Amino acid sequence: MCKLFIEADSTLWESTTKSLRIDGMVTSVRLETFFWKVLDEIAGRDGMNVVQLITKLHHESIDAGHDLGNFTSFLRVCCGRYLALQLSGDVPTDKRLPIAGLDADGILEVETGRIH
Repeated sequence: MCKLFIEADSTLWESTTKSLRIDGMVTSVRLETFFWKVLDEIAGRDGMNVVQLITKLHHESIDAGHDLGNFTSFLRVCCGRYLALQLSGDVPTDKRLPIAGLDADGILEVETGRIH
């Protein structure tokens, strides 16, 4: 079983730090290559680059009243949720379909029904 993970491309878990500017403030985000690739895919679906996506996630998180004490963990969870929602069929795997065009409320409602 572990061979699937152990013998995967080791560059996937190498960390890279990227500096970005959010509202004029320079910050750094350190993530593994795997997560940078997933964020790039998510961003590309809506015609953004990764910095634009991260900035949008940051702003919308603050607007929703979330504590962003560990923003990097939040980004990892976003990646995991994106992949899980694709596996469940709630998010189409067709990368040409933007995330913004999906019925987020409907997806969250279905997801909540599966959890409870």
